[in-house]
Amino acid sequence: MKITPEMIILDTDPIIRTKSEKVTIPLSEEDKELLDAMITYVRRSQDDEIAEAEHLRPAVGIAAIQLGIPKQLIAVSVPTENGSDEFALANPKIVSESVQNAYLAQGEGCLSVAQEHEGYVYRHARITVTGYDLLRNEMIRVRASGYTAICLQHEIDHLSGTLFYDRIHKDDPWKEDPEAVVIALGKGRPGERDRESRCHRIKQRNLSLFFLFCGDCFCQSGQNYV
Repeated sequence: MKITPEMIILDTDPIIRTKSEKVTIPLSEEDKELLDAMITYVRRSQDDEIAEAEHLRPAVGIAAIQLGIPKQLIAVSVPTENGSDEFALANPKIVSESVQNAYLAQGEGCLSVAQEHEGYVYRHARITVTGYDLLRNEMIRVRASGYTAICLQHEIDHLSGTLFYDRIHKDDPWKEDPEAVVIALGKGRPGERDRESRCHRIKQRNLSLFFLFCGDCFCQSGQNYV
């Protein structure tokens, strides 16, 4: 199985709000194939040459529901200084979480969201997640913090039909939490609105910005970078 961009549904499709169902463990061959295809898609989207040739949006994660399949399956590959944090999880569950929040300074984005939604998305700074990991072929219990924790929470949210912009403060999108951990992945300062510089950062396909929606050109040049 190979996932293509055309297979990813948008938030205009009501299916994206469907609550996903647990899968049986051990995984069926069908679910193994799907989960393997999901982590492969994420990895390939982070390769500049492949992404350009196949018109893939850069991504750090994907959930099965984004393919219109309401199963509790997620795949995450987060670039780190030493390689990447990778998980291909079935029935992932957050079993503990910090009181302290964290957020991406530039905001979040999603493969299934074609519109830009500006604002801070507050999540737990540290979490513990359990689930069956296809990559390790075992049940795991992983502690995650920072960017990896945010990515895991973003994908797990999909399983309940929640999208990142549901968590943005409606009246004050850039409302700050002085106790929260600020994760600044790009060069811009929190809340920066410089459309030209943002477009330039997207054009550079910076791995650290994979969680941002990279869609229509923001500097009005008419070029797409996905």
